[in-house]
Amino acid sequence: MKIVFFGTPEFAAANLQYLIENGNEIVAVVTPADSKTGRGKQLKPCAVKQVALTNNLPVLQPEKLRADGFINTLTNFKADLFIVVAFRMLPEVVWKIPTKGTINLHTSLLPNYRGAAPINRVLINGEKETGISIFFIDQNIDSGAIIQQEKIQLTDTITAAQLHEKLVTKGNNLLISSLNAIKNDSAVQIAQQASNTILEATKITKELLQINWKKSAIDIHNLVRGLSPFLANNIMLKDVAICPSAWFYLEDNMSNQKRIKLHLTEVIKSESKDLLGIKTDNKTYLHINTKKDAIAILNLQVEGKNPMTIQQFLQGNKITEQHKIVCLN
Repeated sequence: MKIVFFGTPEFAAANLQYLIENGNEIVAVVTPADSKTGRGKQLKPCAVKQVALTNNLPVLQPEKLRADGFINTLTNFKADLFIVVAFRMLPEVVWKIPTKGTINLHTSLLPNYRGAAPINRVLINGEKETGISIFFIDQNIDSGAIIQQEKIQLTDTITAAQLHEKLVTKGNNLLISSLNAIKNDSAVQIAQQASNTILEATKITKELLQINWKKSAIDIHNLVRGLSPFLANNIMLKDVAICPSAWFYLEDNMSNQKRIKLHLTEVIKSESKDLLGIKTDNKTYLHINTKKDAIAILNLQVEGKNPMTIQQFLQGNKITEQHKIVCLN
Protein backbone atom coordinates (compact mmCIF):
# COMPACT_ATOMS: atom_id res chain seq x y z
CA MET A 1 0.00 0.00 0.00
CA LYS A 2 1.55 3.27 -1.16
CA ILE A 3 1.46 6.08 1.39
CA VAL A 4 2.10 9.83 1.32
CA PHE A 5 2.85 11.20 4.81
CA PHE A 6 1.99 14.78 5.88
CA GLY A 7 3.53 16.14 9.07
CA THR A 8 5.68 18.70 10.85
CA PRO A 9 6.89 18.27 14.48
CA GLU A 10 8.85 15.70 16.49
CA PHE A 11 5.71 13.71 17.27
CA ALA A 12 4.93 13.20 13.58
CA ALA A 13 8.60 12.50 12.83
CA ALA A 14 8.57 9.64 15.34
CA ASN A 15 5.44 8.22 13.66
CA LEU A 16 7.04 8.48 10.22
CA GLN A 17 10.22 6.75 11.36
CA TYR A 18 8.18 3.93 12.93
CA LEU A 19 6.17 3.43 9.74
CA ILE A 20 9.39 3.19 7.73
CA GLU A 21 10.99 0.75 10.16
CA ASN A 22 7.91 -1.45 9.96
CA GLY A 23 8.18 -1.81 6.19
CA ASN A 24 5.45 0.55 5.04
CA GLU A 25 5.89 1.98 1.55
CA ILE A 26 6.19 5.74 1.98
CA VAL A 27 6.35 7.19 -1.54
CA ALA A 28 6.55 10.88 -0.52
CA VAL A 29 6.51 13.21 2.47
CA VAL A 30 4.82 16.62 2.63
CA THR A 31 6.06 19.24 5.12
CA PRO A 32 5.90 23.02 5.58
CA ALA A 33 8.63 25.24 4.16
CA ASP A 34 11.85 25.42 6.19
CA SER A 35 11.64 28.06 8.91
CA LYS A 36 14.20 30.47 10.36
CA THR A 37 15.09 29.51 13.93
CA GLY A 38 17.71 30.24 16.57
CA ARG A 39 19.78 33.33 17.18
CA GLY A 40 21.30 33.26 13.72
CA LYS A 41 17.89 32.86 12.09
CA GLN A 42 19.20 30.06 9.91
CA LEU A 43 16.74 28.11 7.78
CA LYS A 44 16.01 24.78 9.45
CA PRO A 45 13.91 21.89 8.18
CA CYS A 46 11.16 20.56 10.43
CA ALA A 47 11.59 17.22 12.21
CA VAL A 48 9.50 15.31 9.64
CA LYS A 49 11.61 16.60 6.75
CA GLN A 50 14.79 15.55 8.55
CA VAL A 51 13.49 11.98 8.90
CA ALA A 52 12.43 11.95 5.25
CA LEU A 53 15.85 13.12 4.04
CA THR A 54 17.64 10.60 6.25
CA ASN A 55 15.58 7.85 4.62
CA ASN A 56 16.01 9.25 1.08
CA LEU A 57 12.32 9.96 0.61
CA PRO A 58 10.96 12.60 -1.80
CA VAL A 59 9.93 15.77 0.08
CA LEU A 60 7.26 18.21 -1.09
CA GLN A 61 6.99 21.67 0.52
CA PRO A 62 4.11 23.46 -1.23
CA GLU A 63 3.39 27.11 -0.57
CA LYS A 64 -0.25 26.53 -1.51
CA LEU A 65 -1.98 23.18 -1.02
CA ARG A 66 -4.43 23.92 -3.83
CA ALA A 67 -1.73 24.74 -6.41
CA ASP A 68 -2.18 22.77 -9.64
CA GLY A 69 1.46 21.72 -9.73
CA PHE A 70 1.30 20.27 -6.22
CA ILE A 71 -1.98 18.46 -6.90
CA ASN A 72 -0.57 16.95 -10.10
CA THR A 73 2.61 15.80 -8.34
CA LEU A 74 0.61 14.19 -5.52
CA THR A 75 -1.69 12.45 -7.99
CA ASN A 76 1.25 11.05 -9.95
CA PHE A 77 2.50 9.17 -6.87
CA LYS A 78 -0.65 7.02 -7.21
CA ALA A 79 -0.83 6.64 -3.43
CA ASP A 80 -3.45 4.39 -1.86
CA LEU A 81 -3.54 6.36 1.38
CA PHE A 82 -2.50 9.71 2.86
CA ILE A 83 -1.53 9.92 6.54
CA VAL A 84 -1.66 13.27 8.34
CA VAL A 85 -0.07 13.94 11.75
CA ALA A 86 0.16 17.49 13.11
CA PHE A 87 -0.16 19.26 9.77
CA ARG A 88 -2.42 22.06 8.62
CA MET A 89 -5.94 21.46 7.37
CA LEU A 90 -6.02 19.83 3.94
CA PRO A 91 -8.41 21.04 1.24
CA GLU A 92 -10.86 18.49 -0.14
CA VAL A 93 -9.06 18.46 -3.49
CA VAL A 94 -6.07 16.96 -1.66
CA TRP A 95 -7.60 14.52 0.82
CA LYS A 96 -9.83 12.97 -1.84
CA ILE A 97 -6.89 11.96 -4.06
CA PRO A 98 -5.96 8.54 -2.61
CA THR A 99 -8.20 5.56 -3.32
CA LYS A 100 -8.41 4.45 0.31
CA GLY A 101 -8.83 7.94 1.72
CA THR A 102 -6.84 10.19 4.07
CA ILE A 103 -6.44 9.45 7.77
CA ASN A 104 -5.35 11.65 10.65
CA LEU A 105 -3.79 10.82 14.01
CA HIS A 106 -5.09 13.09 16.79
CA THR A 107 -3.87 13.11 20.39
CA SER A 108 -7.21 13.05 22.19
CA LEU A 109 -10.31 10.92 22.53
CA LEU A 110 -12.43 12.55 19.85
CA PRO A 111 -14.87 14.21 19.67
CA ASN A 112 -13.44 15.92 22.77
CA TYR A 113 -10.42 18.18 22.44
CA ARG A 114 -10.54 18.86 18.74
CA GLY A 115 -8.01 21.51 17.80
CA ALA A 116 -4.37 22.52 18.05
CA ALA A 117 -3.40 21.74 21.66
CA PRO A 118 -5.05 18.56 22.99
CA ILE A 119 -2.04 17.39 25.02
CA ASN A 120 -1.88 20.70 26.88
CA ARG A 121 -5.58 21.21 27.34
CA VAL A 122 -6.41 17.82 28.87
CA LEU A 123 -3.79 18.43 31.58
CA ILE A 124 -4.67 22.08 32.16
CA ASN A 125 -8.29 21.00 32.60
CA GLY A 126 -7.32 18.23 35.03
CA GLU A 127 -8.71 15.36 32.96
CA LYS A 128 -8.32 11.79 34.23
CA GLU A 129 -7.96 10.18 30.81
CA THR A 130 -7.04 10.97 27.23
CA GLY A 131 -5.86 8.94 24.27
CA ILE A 132 -5.23 8.60 20.55
CA SER A 133 -7.79 8.72 17.75
CA ILE A 134 -7.27 7.63 14.15
CA PHE A 135 -9.98 8.92 11.82
CA PHE A 136 -10.79 9.59 8.18
CA ILE A 137 -10.50 13.27 7.27
CA ASP A 138 -13.60 15.11 6.08
CA GLN A 139 -14.52 18.76 5.40
CA ASN A 140 -14.29 19.88 9.03
CA ILE A 141 -11.48 19.93 11.61
CA ASP A 142 -11.01 16.65 13.52
CA SER A 143 -14.61 15.57 12.85
CA GLY A 144 -14.32 12.57 10.53
CA ALA A 145 -15.35 8.96 11.12
CA ILE A 146 -13.20 7.24 13.76
CA ILE A 147 -11.33 4.07 12.80
CA GLN A 148 -9.66 3.24 16.12
CA GLN A 149 -9.06 4.81 19.54
CA GLU A 150 -6.97 3.93 22.57
CA LYS A 151 -7.35 5.37 26.06
CA ILE A 152 -4.59 6.46 28.43
CA GLN A 153 -5.21 7.04 32.14
CA LEU A 154 -3.74 10.24 33.53
CA THR A 155 -2.24 10.83 36.95
CA ASP A 156 -2.35 14.26 38.60
CA THR A 157 1.42 14.61 38.22
CA ILE A 158 2.06 13.72 34.56
CA THR A 159 3.55 16.58 32.51
CA ALA A 160 2.95 17.58 28.90
CA ALA A 161 6.37 16.21 27.95
CA GLN A 162 5.74 12.87 29.64
CA LEU A 163 2.31 12.57 28.02
CA HIS A 164 3.82 13.50 24.64
CA GLU A 165 6.24 10.58 24.88
CA LYS A 166 3.52 8.14 25.94
CA LEU A 167 1.27 9.20 23.10
CA VAL A 168 4.06 8.83 20.53
CA THR A 169 4.38 5.14 21.44
CA LYS A 170 0.62 4.59 21.55
CA GLY A 171 0.25 6.45 18.27
CA ASN A 172 2.86 4.31 16.54
CA ASN A 173 1.07 1.11 17.47
CA LEU A 174 -2.39 2.40 16.69
CA LEU A 175 -1.27 3.66 13.27
CA ILE A 176 0.03 0.21 12.34
CA SER A 177 -3.19 -1.41 13.56
CA SER A 178 -5.32 1.04 11.58
CA LEU A 179 -3.20 0.61 8.45
CA ASN A 180 -3.64 -3.15 8.61
CA ALA A 181 -7.40 -2.75 8.89
CA ILE A 182 -7.49 -0.33 5.94
CA LYS A 183 -5.26 -2.58 3.86
CA ASN A 184 -7.59 -5.52 4.52
CA ASP A 185 -10.73 -3.42 3.89
CA SER A 186 -11.88 -4.21 7.43
CA ALA A 187 -11.62 -0.72 8.94
CA VAL A 188 -14.73 0.32 10.83
CA GLN A 189 -15.96 3.91 10.56
CA ILE A 190 -17.71 5.25 13.65
CA ALA A 191 -19.32 8.66 13.17
CA GLN A 192 -18.48 11.28 15.80
CA GLN A 193 -21.57 12.30 17.75
CA ALA A 194 -22.46 15.99 17.83
CA SER A 195 -22.91 17.52 21.27
CA ASN A 196 -23.09 20.92 22.96
CA THR A 197 -20.67 19.69 25.65
CA ILE A 198 -17.71 18.86 23.39
CA LEU A 199 -14.50 20.33 24.79
CA GLU A 200 -12.12 22.17 22.46
CA ALA A 201 -8.31 22.16 22.43
CA THR A 202 -7.73 25.78 21.48
CA LYS A 203 -4.26 27.04 20.65
CA ILE A 204 -1.94 27.94 23.54
CA THR A 205 -1.45 31.72 23.72
CA LYS A 206 1.40 33.73 25.23
CA GLU A 207 -1.06 35.22 27.71
CA LEU A 208 -1.86 31.80 29.12
CA LEU A 209 1.77 31.14 30.04
CA GLN A 210 2.01 33.79 32.78
CA ILE A 211 0.71 32.29 36.00
CA ASN A 212 -2.33 33.94 37.53
CA TRP A 213 -1.68 33.54 41.27
CA LYS A 214 -5.27 34.50 42.08
CA LYS A 215 -6.28 30.99 41.07
CA SER A 216 -6.29 27.92 43.32
CA ALA A 217 -3.21 25.76 43.82
CA ILE A 218 -4.70 22.88 41.83
CA ASP A 219 -5.46 25.14 38.86
CA ILE A 220 -1.91 26.53 38.91
CA HIS A 221 -0.44 23.05 39.28
CA ASN A 222 -2.44 21.80 36.29
CA LEU A 223 -1.31 24.78 34.20
CA VAL A 224 2.33 24.12 35.10
CA ARG A 225 2.27 20.44 34.20
CA GLY A 226 0.13 21.11 31.13
CA LEU A 227 2.94 23.28 29.70
CA SER A 228 5.95 21.55 31.20
CA PRO A 229 8.91 20.06 29.25
CA PHE A 230 9.96 18.02 32.32
CA LEU A 231 10.65 14.32 31.66
CA ALA A 232 12.76 13.20 34.64
CA ASN A 233 15.68 14.36 36.81
CA ASN A 234 16.00 17.75 35.10
CA ILE A 235 15.84 16.08 31.67
CA MET A 236 13.70 18.24 29.40
CA LEU A 237 11.90 17.55 26.15
CA LYS A 238 13.67 19.97 23.84
CA ASP A 239 12.48 21.80 20.74
CA VAL A 240 8.86 20.78 21.22
CA ALA A 241 6.40 23.64 20.84
CA ILE A 242 3.83 22.13 23.19
CA CYS A 243 6.14 22.68 26.20
CA PRO A 244 6.69 26.46 26.51
CA SER A 245 6.43 26.43 30.35
CA ALA A 246 4.30 28.50 32.71
CA TRP A 247 6.16 31.38 34.36
CA PHE A 248 6.02 34.23 36.88
CA TYR A 249 8.14 37.06 38.25
CA LEU A 250 9.83 36.85 41.67
CA GLU A 251 10.71 40.29 43.04
CA ASP A 252 13.45 40.88 45.65
CA ASN A 253 13.91 43.65 48.23
CA MET A 254 15.59 45.87 45.60
CA SER A 255 12.57 45.54 43.28
CA ASN A 256 14.64 43.41 40.89
CA GLN A 257 12.50 40.84 39.13
CA LYS A 258 13.53 37.36 38.03
CA ARG A 259 11.43 35.59 35.44
CA ILE A 260 11.05 31.99 36.55
CA LYS A 261 9.63 29.09 34.56
CA LEU A 262 8.02 26.32 36.57
CA HIS A 263 8.57 22.76 35.40
CA LEU A 264 7.33 20.71 38.32
CA THR A 265 5.05 21.57 41.24
CA GLU A 266 2.98 19.92 43.93
CA VAL A 267 -0.20 20.95 45.74
CA ILE A 268 0.26 21.30 49.50
CA LYS A 269 -2.72 21.43 51.82
CA SER A 270 -2.80 24.82 53.52
CA GLU A 271 -5.38 26.96 55.32
CA SER A 272 -3.16 30.03 55.38
CA LYS A 273 -4.91 33.32 54.63
CA ASP A 274 -1.58 34.94 53.68
CA LEU A 275 -2.30 35.06 49.94
CA LEU A 276 0.93 34.77 47.91
CA GLY A 277 2.92 34.46 51.12
CA ILE A 278 6.20 32.59 50.62
CA LYS A 279 7.16 29.85 53.05
CA THR A 280 10.68 28.40 52.82
CA ASP A 281 13.53 27.06 54.93
CA ASN A 282 15.97 28.37 52.25
CA LYS A 283 17.33 24.85 51.91
CA THR A 284 14.85 22.21 50.84
CA TYR A 285 11.44 23.71 50.04
CA LEU A 286 9.56 26.78 48.83
CA HIS A 287 5.78 27.06 49.11
CA ILE A 288 3.52 29.81 47.78
CA ASN A 289 0.08 30.31 49.31
CA THR A 290 -2.92 30.61 46.99
CA LYS A 291 -6.60 31.23 47.66
CA LYS A 292 -6.94 27.48 48.23
CA ASP A 293 -3.92 25.45 49.39
CA ALA A 294 -0.31 26.15 48.46
CA ILE A 295 2.04 25.41 45.56
CA ALA A 296 5.31 23.65 46.30
CA ILE A 297 7.90 24.43 43.63
CA LEU A 298 9.96 21.32 42.85
CA ASN A 299 11.75 22.13 39.59
CA LEU A 300 12.23 25.48 37.87
CA GLN A 301 14.33 27.48 35.45
CA VAL A 302 15.46 31.05 36.05
CA GLU A 303 15.74 33.09 32.86
CA GLY A 304 19.21 32.60 31.36
CA LYS A 305 19.98 29.59 33.56
CA ASN A 306 19.71 25.83 33.23
CA PRO A 307 16.78 23.91 34.75
CA MET A 308 17.31 23.08 38.42
CA THR A 309 15.68 21.62 41.50
CA ILE A 310 14.31 23.90 44.21
CA GLN A 311 17.21 22.82 46.43
CA GLN A 312 19.73 23.96 43.81
CA PHE A 313 17.86 27.25 43.41
CA LEU A 314 17.84 27.96 47.15
CA GLN A 315 21.57 27.30 47.42
CA GLY A 316 22.23 30.42 45.34
CA ASN A 317 19.13 32.49 46.13
CA LYS A 318 18.25 33.35 49.71
CA ILE A 319 14.58 34.23 50.03
CA THR A 320 13.85 37.04 52.51
CA GLU A 321 10.66 38.56 53.91
CA GLN A 322 10.97 41.29 51.27
CA HIS A 323 10.69 38.86 48.37
CA LYS A 324 7.28 38.75 46.75
CA ILE A 325 5.37 37.08 43.94
CA VAL A 326 4.33 39.47 41.16
CA CYS A 327 0.66 38.81 40.50
CA LEU A 328 -1.38 39.59 37.41
CA ASN A 329 -3.84 42.43 37.90
